[in-house]
Amino acid sequence: MIKFVPLEMVLPLRSKMLRDGADLDACVFPTDSIEGIFHLAYYVNDKEIASVATFFPQQMDGKQEPAYQLRGMATDSRFFGKGYGAALLKYAVSYIKNAKAEYIWCNARTSAVDFYKKQGFQVVSDEFEIAGVGPHYVMILNLI
Repeated sequence: MIKFVPLEMVLPLRSKMLRDGADLDACVFPTDSIEGIFHLAYYVNDKEIASVATFFPQQMDGKQEPAYQLRGMATDSRFFGKGYGAALLKYAVSYIKNAKAEYIWCNARTSAVDFYKKQGFQVVSDEFEIAGVGPHYVMILNLI
């Protein structure tokens, strides 16, 4: 089951999977207070969170069309390969299309590029480093 959740529900998985167990306060992004932001969680058995993602209205540099940025997507390693992340993303795409956005973009970890490609995203940058996090690519999913 996929639910809209408050920020505090996504932080434990962000910490575990994206920030090497960092304190939850260190897993809050500056963009977590942007107007229009929403957080999604995929629940297994209605109580355990398998996957999370955050989306907020944000255009890519140099583009004017309405868009959302995906940030902080994580799936607990116990649930890898079960399709929960893909289902969460599909749900978000449907919701964001209704918000009249033309694309979703993200800074994808190099290790996640193949996952995003399977969901229809395309790489649109060279690899770059995010300090303290690792190598990434900008990826985009066109919705129209």
